[in-house]
Amino acid sequence: MTIRLGCIADDFTGATDLANNLVRAGMRVVQLIDVPAPGTPGPVDADAVVIALKSRTTPAEEAVEVSLRALDWLRSVGAEQIYFKYCSTFDSTRDGNIGPVTEALMDALGTDFTVATPAFPDNGRTVFKGHLFVGDVLLSDSGMRHHPLTPMTDSNLVSVLRSQSARPVGLIDHTAVAAGADEVLDRIEELRKEGFGAAIVDAVSNDDLVTLGAAVKGLPLVTAGSGLAIGLPANWGFEPSRAAAGLPEPAGLQAVVSGSVSTATNGQVREFLSTGRPAFSVDPLRIAAGEDVAGEALAFAARHLADGPVLVYSTETPDTVKSVQGRLGAAEAGELVEQTLARVARGLVDLGVRQLAVAGGETSGAVVRALGLTGLRIGPQIDPGVPWCAAALPGGDTLHITLKSGNFGGPGFFMDAFARLTASGEPA
Repeated sequence: MTIRLGCIADDFTGATDLANNLVRAGMRVVQLIDVPAPGTPGPVDADAVVIALKSRTTPAEEAVEVSLRALDWLRSVGAEQIYFKYCSTFDSTRDGNIGPVTEALMDALGTDFTVATPAFPDNGRTVFKGHLFVGDVLLSDSGMRHHPLTPMTDSNLVSVLRSQSARPVGLIDHTAVAAGADEVLDRIEELRKEGFGAAIVDAVSNDDLVTLGAAVKGLPLVTAGSGLAIGLPANWGFEPSRAAAGLPEPAGLQAVVSGSVSTATNGQVREFLSTGRPAFSVDPLRIAAGEDVAGEALAFAARHLADGPVLVYSTETPDTVKSVQGRLGAAEAGELVEQTLARVARGLVDLGVRQLAVAGGETSGAVVRALGLTGLRIGPQIDPGVPWCAAALPGGDTLHITLKSGNFGGPGFFMDAFARLTASGEPA
C-alpha cells in the first residue's frame, strides 16, 4: 500500500477533522497518536496517515522538533506529499507555531515555497483578500479574541504569518483562484521569482479549495486547515466512497467529556443541560484546593450511565475563565482541568463507556493519551469536520470516539452524535 499523503496535525481534534475530509473524498485514513518510533512500519490499509500532535500551544522549538520527527517517519514510509494542518481559526501567537513549523518543514524537504489557508467554508471559515472570516465576522471580532491560550485579534493572515516567519509572505487573492488552477500556478511562480516563501490563499467556497488542491499537486508541502483536504485526493484518482468510512458496530454506554471554552461548545453544553439529562460540572478552583473532583464525577456518572449519555464538563464563559485564570494562572488552570477530565474519561471507560464524545483540542489530547490509544480508524462524519472514529483499547475492546474541535458542531451536537451512530457504525 502506498501512502499518498502524510499529514502532521498540531492537535488531536484538528487531526480527526482533517482525516474526516480525506475519508469523505474517498481515502482510507489512519490517525496515529504521536510519532511512531523510528523503524515502525506504516499501516498496510491506508492511503493517508495523519499524525496527531499536541504542538499548537507548546514552545515553538518543541513544536518544530516533534513536527520534524513526524516528517522523518512519514518520509520513511513513503509519503508522497506532506500536509501540515493547523486550526481553521489560525490559532497561534505572534511567535508561532505555524510559521516556525512551516519553515522547518520547508527546510527539511528542500522546498522554497508553500501555501497557507485555514479556509473551511462548510464550517464558516473563509479567507478573502487575506482576511479570515468566522461566519459573517472577521476573526478579530469573533469569539476567538477571547481564547485563553491563543487569542486571535488580527484577521489579516498575511500579517499574522509574516510576524512568525523569516521568509516573505505574499497573497494569492480570490481573482487568481476564481480564474482556475492554471492561474494559481502562474501566481505561485510569480511569487517564487519575487522571493516569497509562502502565500496566504483566498478561499470562500469548496470550489476554491478544489481549484487550489489541483494547483498544489506538485508541491512537496502544503499547509492549511482541514478544508484543503477536499481538494487533494482527486490528484491520485480518489472519489467519494462510503466504503472508506466503515467502522465496527458500536456498543456499550455513552458519555461526553467537554473541556472547551469556545462559544460553540458553550452553546452545546447549554443545549444538553436544557434536556434535563445528567451532567456534572468540574470546578478548577475545587481541583486546585485538592478536592477529588474526578472521583465525584465518576461516582455521579456511575449512578446515571445506564439511563443514557452523561456529560462531565468544565466549559465556562470567557469572563469565568478569566476569573479562574487570574487566581490560578492560565497554564496551571488549563493543566488542572485537562488532567482531571482525562482521569474522568479513563474512569468512564472502566465503567463500560464505549461511545465517547470529547470536546476541545487540549482536552482531546489529554484524554487520548490517558486511554492509551495509539491509533484511530476514521469513520463517518457527524457534523462538518467531526467524524466518529474507532480505536482499540489496551484490553482489546473497541471504543467509538469523536474528538470535536471546540468551535465545531451545531447546538445539539452531543445528542446528535449518538443518535447518528447506528448499529452499522454509520450515521443515519
